[in-house]
Amino acid sequence: MLEILRNNKLKLLLLVILVLLLAAIRAFESFLFYDPFLPYFKNDYLNLAFPKFDGFLLFAGMSLRYFLNALISLAIIYVLFKDNKLTQFAMLLYVVLFVLLISVFFILITFADQHNNFLLFYVRRFLIQPLFLLLFVPAFYYQKLDKR
Repeated sequence: MLEILRNNKLKLLLLVILVLLLAAIRAFESFLFYDPFLPYFKNDYLNLAFPKFDGFLLFAGMSLRYFLNALISLAIIYVLFKDNKLTQFAMLLYVVLFVLLISVFFILITFADQHNNFLLFYVRRFLIQPLFLLLFVPAFYYQKLDKR
């Protein structure tokens, strides 16, 4: 085990730095991004009306955050697997999932009533947190094992 760690020092250092970058995005989210839903979902959001928001700023802030998380996640995937095709496939998945999720998010806040708060909460969660990384890494690892 120590031999593996010694041989992969750079890889381990890069992974630690990339994970720390993801943590920094989370830690400084209220300073970096416009998101009036941050305090909304920290309160009793099931009984509250949606907060007032600027649609363009919300879209820009969520998009920036999603793509920063995606870029760092793609770097983690590349460092772990050293496979360009796999990283390109993950990039395609990130783009498709962004279009799908951001569309659903804005449909929900524009046309849905307050009873869809749970759905809005989870769609937003997938947009602002690097949850796809937690899904992709084990899936890609299993795929790599299966190819052997």
